[in-house]
Amino acid sequence: IKEGLIDMTSFILKCIAMISMLIDHTSVAYFGQTTLFNVIGRIAFPIFAFQISEGYIHTKNLKKYLLRLFCFAIISQVPFMLFDSMFTNNFSFNIFGTLFVGLLAILLYDKISNCTFELTKDKKFNLTINKIFGFVPAILLGIISEVCYFDYGFWAVAIIFLFYFFKNDKLGMVIFYITACIIKYGINIIIYGYHYLYILLCIGTILPIIFIYLYNGKQGKKIKYLLYAFYPVHLLILYFVFK
Repeated sequence: IKEGLIDMTSFILKCIAMISMLIDHTSVAYFGQTTLFNVIGRIAFPIFAFQISEGYIHTKNLKKYLLRLFCFAIISQVPFMLFDSMFTNNFSFNIFGTLFVGLLAILLYDKISNCTFELTKDKKFNLTINKIFGFVPAILLGIISEVCYFDYGFWAVAIIFLFYFFKNDKLGMVIFYITACIIKYGINIIIYGYHYLYILLCIGTILPIIFIYLYNGKQGKKIKYLLYAFYPVHLLILYFVFK
């Protein structure tokens, strides 16, 4: 405890996300439908998305970081498909695939927005144009994620990118994140009709921005590979317990 608040390190954020994800998946496996426990489960992904932006900033080896996400996307696909098969026959890619695409969107944005291409002699104008073009691969990757059925689709890539884009502006991050959540569930209501669960799920999805806002920039205890392994392992356990 620090000054009356939790010392919100990266370790604490990851623990909150893992507990939330476990509650979410256990509820789905047991009840077979959306319940109030899944509202708690909405806390997990936004924290993982934020950790991707933080990982990009602080990693010592970006290539290894990308490779690690890609490898665990492959490793996790079978456990994910087995777990998913209990409820649907539809194919989709697991969350590590989504996180990989989100990280790639950040990388391409940085490469393009910081390139030395000069359209005019006005450096500020050139920088603005480069940044605008930097959004293009992020948008395209978001569309690909949606079309190819990556977990959470376009919205996931968008908020991963959003967390990076507003890395130095916490207020802007909060405002745009909450807006993105309202748009996401607003679209669901328009498409599928109003249901009170959409409102609760929206609140659950907005909730992690509080923890992210309180994040102090410190790593805390290192649990990198525990976090990676937890995802496929807990899916396999839940599949064999509840199938």
